[in-house]
This record gives sequence, structure tokens and C-alpha cells, in this order.
Amino acid sequence: MIVSNKVLLGKSSPINASKWIRAIATAILAFVFSCTGFSQGATFTNPIRNGADPWVFQKGEDYYYCASSGGGIAVSRSSKLTDHGALQKVWDAPDKGWNSANIWAPELHFIAGHWYIYYAAGKKSGGPFIHQRSGVLKSKGDDPFGPYEDMGMLYTGDDMSDPGSVKWAIDLTPFEHRGQLYATWSGWEENRDTDRTPQHLYMAKMSDPATISSNRVKISSPEESWETGGVLDLNEGPQVLKHGDQTFIIYSTRESWLKEYRLGQLKLKAANADPMIAGNWVKSGPVFLGNDTVHGVGHCSFAKSPDGSEDWILYHSKKGTDPGWDRDIRLQPFHWHADGSPDFGAPVPADTPLPVPSGE
Repeated sequence: MIVSNKVLLGKSSPINASKWIRAIATAILAFVFSCTGFSQGATFTNPIRNGADPWVFQKGEDYYYCASSGGGIAVSRSSKLTDHGALQKVWDAPDKGWNSANIWAPELHFIAGHWYIYYAAGKKSGGPFIHQRSGVLKSKGDDPFGPYEDMGMLYTGDDMSDPGSVKWAIDLTPFEHRGQLYATWSGWEENRDTDRTPQHLYMAKMSDPATISSNRVKISSPEESWETGGVLDLNEGPQVLKHGDQTFIIYSTRESWLKEYRLGQLKLKAANADPMIAGNWVKSGPVFLGNDTVHGVGHCSFAKSPDGSEDWILYHSKKGTDPGWDRDIRLQPFHWHADGSPDFGAPVPADTPLPVPSGE
């Protein structure tokens, strides 16, 4: 059915077709949620706030959020997924040094009784962004609001005997697999004097949450047709998602400043497979893609609803179609395919009422 840009009700009531489309979409979503058991009480709409690179960590009955803020890093705590509460500064970048500028995409994790914040930073403000490296902060106690100790730069290179050989690295995240702690991140094959450099996904072992203990291995490069085709080929923003005995890495690909930004997926072949072997990962995608109303979706994190019955994805999207990094943060539920892989569906249009997470 083709709908014209105006629909006439009676003789004199023109209604923009987009309102009809939005109303139909809302009705369909309401029906879907009623069939799948999502709560039908209070609702919220996207976007939930301005910003980019959303991070949430769930511990007990609370959600902990982390973001770059005023030349440093801020943390907040909330009982809600839909409202992160007030951010509180927990760390300021030093006046000089490798991590004095360009604080990007911090992540807050609770490991073995301490909070750790993983982040990317550089020694020179602004671009070209050729100095980015990954670092970690460790809480001195068990309080997510600090104080924090700067544990320094993490090694993300190919020769651990030469600490100076560390390579460009961003979006580092830790995860545990079969009793071993690992880090995965986005990096360059070699340090370059231009930030128009392809990015790949790497992984290394960790001996503790603040120490990488092996040389890196490359587990993914932007090679598929849906990862390439623009001015720069990227794999970045890896996030580990576990379901039953399956392990996935959901990552961002294509250019972050373009509407074509999207999510891809790596799946570990078997529960006991070595994640440090690239051949043990199976790639598929895109698994989450923008549409006519939501553009450039990427850099996600995941959480359960307060009652644990639902799965939710937090992600950012562009506010328009023009190149740039003016973005907002969105939240929506997702499900699982019969084979156990995540089914993210399609990005829900802005201002579409969604039931709040169950238990909120």
C-alpha cells in the first residue's frame, strides 16, 4: 500500500501520514509486548538522554552508569534503567601525560571486591586522534564513587618484553571465560600518524583486572560487505554478551560518524573453545541496523530488567543523517533466536511509548 503525504478525513481535516504511521507502529508494539509478556503499566519513550557510548553495570538491585564528563569520568547509581540519576565526578584526568585528554567510552566493572573503570585517553586534546591508549582505574575500597587509584596504561601490543611497543587501543572491556580473565578492545595493527586507520578487534589474557598478561591476538577485521564500503573500515566497541553456555561479542562497525553505523556479532563456536583463537569465532551481521527514523545505531551495553525477566540493550544513535557525533542514548528490550543468539529486532522510533522494564 502506498500512502500519500496527506490523508483526508471528511472534507477538511488533513493529517500528516507520519502520524498515522507512528500510531500504527505504537499499536503493533503494544500488541507484541502483550503477546510476549512485557509489563503493560508505565511507559517511557526514546531517547532517554543526550550523549554517546552508554555504559550500565548491574549489581544487586542497582544499575551503575559511567560516562566521560568535563575532562574526567563520572558515575551514577539508579534503581532504574530508564533514568540514570545524577552523575558524580570520580576522577579528573591529569594535567599532562599519556591520559590527559580525549577521555573516551569509560566502563565501570565490579571484580573481586573492587570497582574498575576502563577508558581510552590520549596525550593531546583534539584530533588527529592518533595517541589513544587504554587505561584502568581501581577503587581503593568497594565504593563505586571512589576514591580511585590510576593503575596506568594497559599493554595492548605484540611484544610484552617492550612496554614501549603498546599499540593504539580504545573501547577495552574485560570478561571472564572458564575461569580466565580476558580483555578485548578495538585497535590498530600499527601506530600511525593519521586517525584514518582501519580498526580491528583484539584480545589478550589478564592476570588480574589491572594487568594484561599476554600479547594480543586479532579476532576480527572489517572484511564483510556490511562492514565495509565507506571511507574507513572499523570494528570497535566490543561488548561481551552471554546466554546459557554461549558467548557472543557484539561490536560496532562502519563509520561512527555516519548513519550507516551498525552492530555485528561474533559467536564463540563452543562453550569450551579458546577465545584467543580467531578461528573459534563465527561472524554474522548486521544484527542491529538503523532505519528511516533511527540512524547510526551502535556502541551498546546490556542489562536485565529489575526483576530479571527481560533483556535490554542500551545504545546510542545519531540525531540526524549528516556526518558528525551529535548523538543520543536509547533503550529497548530484545529477545533470543531459537539457536540462542540475540534477536535485537529493529530500532524503535523516537517518542514511541514502550513499557518500562519489568519491575521498574
